Parts: sequence; C-alpha cells; structure tokens
Amino acid sequence: MAQALRAAIRESGLPLLTIEQETGVLRATVMRFMRGDADIRLATADKLAAYFGVSVSPGRKD
Repeated sequence: MAQALRAAIRESGLPLLTIEQETGVLRATVMRFMRGDADIRLATADKLAAYFGVSVSPGRKD
C-alpha cells in the first residue's frame, strides 16, 4: 500500500503545497513519507489514497 501511494504521489507531479491545500495533510508529513523517513497514520493514508485514487486495503495473498 505504501509503495502504491508513494508512486501515485510521485507520478502526479503535484507540488506538495497543492497536496497540502487539497487534502489537509501537511507538506512535511508527505515529504517525510515520500523519503521513507516516517510512516503515516492510517487516517492520513486514507485521505491521500482517496485524493489520488489509490486503494489502502491490504492485498489478498492466496
């Protein structure tokens, strides 16, 4: 899930300021997450995933 979310953020090409303004997630939080310096809370991941159209549900491993 984290990889898909990082990829969606990177591929969007949006400035962190735009992401912050439109999602309410602080730029610093997104920056730390993108660098791999910190994990993000599920509620934060949900906000970003909804904005970027990424699923945060754990994948099934059958």
